[in-house]
Amino acid sequence: MSAEHPQATEIRDLEDRRFTAILNRDLDGFASLCHDDLVYVHSNGDSDSLVSYLTKVAEKHYDYRRIDHPIDRVVVVGDMALVIGSMNADLYIAGMPKRLENVSLATWARTDGEWKFLSFQATPKASSPSTE
Repeated sequence: MSAEHPQATEIRDLEDRRFTAILNRDLDGFASLCHDDLVYVHSNGDSDSLVSYLTKVAEKHYDYRRIDHPIDRVVVVGDMALVIGSMNADLYIAGMPKRLENVSLATWARTDGEWKFLSFQATPKASSPSTE
């Protein structure tokens, strides 16, 4: 296996910042990390744009209480970075408690020299209670 790309550390730090921002409901901080064309695909198949996701978090449709996001690997190819890992969370969705145990893929795009969060795809782990 080859060594991780030198910019992988920066991407890992950005991932920490985005999850911390959303957990703390720092919507401006989260938005500052995002590409205007963000596509956020949830584990149930629903998807959000940047505006719709921020609105749902602001209105507590998604009310995160805990998020763990171990990263297995960061792959950087040109101006794109793929983050392969997991996203495990306790939250309320539309007022109902939910525990998520997902594998995840996040993409970051470098635009004008700055990394921006472009997309996220969460898929329930086979053993996850969210698949029941």
